[in-house]
Amino acid sequence: MAKKSKQLRAALEKVDATKLYTAQEAVALAKDTNFAKFDATVEVAYNLNIDVKKADQQIRGAMVLPNGTGKTAKVLVFAKGEKAEEAKAAGADYVGEMEYVDKINGGWFDFDVVVATPDMMAVVGRLGRVLGPRNLMPNPKTGTVTMDVTKAVEEVKAGKVTYRAEKAGIVHVAIGKVSFDADKLLENFQAINNVIAAAKPATAKGTYIESLTITTTFGPGIKVDPNF
Repeated sequence: MAKKSKQLRAALEKVDATKLYTAQEAVALAKDTNFAKFDATVEVAYNLNIDVKKADQQIRGAMVLPNGTGKTAKVLVFAKGEKAEEAKAAGADYVGEMEYVDKINGGWFDFDVVVATPDMMAVVGRLGRVLGPRNLMPNPKTGTVTMDVTKAVEEVKAGKVTYRAEKAGIVHVAIGKVSFDADKLLENFQAINNVIAAAKPATAKGTYIESLTITTTFGPGIKVDPNF
């Protein structure tokens, strides 16, 4: 831990905590201050001035990043018959029905995204208490409750990310890996930023994006000018 603390201190010294960086500067600094021994994830965090308790101020959705996430997600699809075969052909890692309900209830979570056809939601609904807290419940707003399982699986495999404002109005989204070229990270960042900006609720008052930060897995937070 002492070595990590020393590395973190060295990284923190490179970041001016009082400065709002441009997106380009922040991406370059995130790469420069990363000291993880693995290919760390680069993440953006938004602090939004919204009240998520109000139905019209909830922000949630999904998008495919222009350059992917650098990670190939494992997809579990709840489907039967022809749709199950479509999911397998599209590259789903796991496809089934009740057997996966039993596995998940038994503590199995070797997947990153759950897709379900609408007719399977009664079955998947039984997993709400375990999938819900992990943000793994399929949802029409994120394109994971659909009859078009081929599209859903292909988008996830291509680098689809979901975003959701938590209780305090915080949204976290992974935009790639430290190994990405800076221009690819920047392009992913700008793409998600456009989506978050466009999602501003009509009823939200005052400054919408209160703060914006880029971080790597262990690296320091780098504040970004929301008006970059």
